[in-house]
Amino acid sequence: MSDIRLGGQGPLNLAGKVAIVSGGSGGIGAATAQRLAGKGASVVIGYNKGRDRADALAAALPGPGRHMAMCLPMDNSESLRAAASEVERTFGCAHVLVNSAGTTKAIDHADLDGLDDETFDAILITNVRGPFATIRAFAPLLKAGGDSIIVNVSSISGETGKGSSIAYCASKAALDTMGKSLGRVLGPEVRVISIAPAAVATDFVPGRGREGVEKQAASTPLRRVCEPDDVALAILSAVTHLRLSTGTSIVVDSGRHL
Repeated sequence: MSDIRLGGQGPLNLAGKVAIVSGGSGGIGAATAQRLAGKGASVVIGYNKGRDRADALAAALPGPGRHMAMCLPMDNSESLRAAASEVERTFGCAHVLVNSAGTTKAIDHADLDGLDDETFDAILITNVRGPFATIRAFAPLLKAGGDSIIVNVSSISGETGKGSSIAYCASKAALDTMGKSLGRVLGPEVRVISIAPAAVATDFVPGRGREGVEKQAASTPLRRVCEPDDVALAILSAVTHLRLSTGTSIVVDSGRHL
């Protein structure tokens, strides 16, 4: 009985908490960094190539001086471990990890030859191995935080098998399954939740503009375009309110899956 935690706790207060957001220099990641900082967290904005954007965002977030930009390349485990060590030196521990970094390429599902090995591998490395390596690197700091959460930005493509490419759909299904495994082994100190949107109004998918996102939204029950901040709000809710949820996925898609 001594290992059982009492329920009935209120929303997690983010004042004094440390959050790491991979892919934080734009899109969903940047919107999430803004929401977390607005609730008092110190935010580490992870980037790969968008250093200037990450630096500018860190300087603009509420609570100047609390935030920093940091290179978090999904294809380099050693760099991720080095980043975790820097976070430990700076903050001592961590409480929130948002895996928002990702990639895709628009390839018709019927074009099997168009999905070459190099593209398939690049998508899996960035969308699956990269988040796992990031979690592996930061898990000790999250456990030290004692009441922590990992949020993986997934997609309904992992459930429906419909999306920008077969490799992308496969990568998000793998990310969700990995979240189930990690939710089991990282508790009780760390929760793991996937947030699964449909098309979001960003430039994430090459060649898909705002018109394409609006067309997709028009076919959903709610008929609302999903903006980056809509996903960020779902992530924030998972962090602050879903205190008894782990190893599960939350769909944010205006009902497109129905």
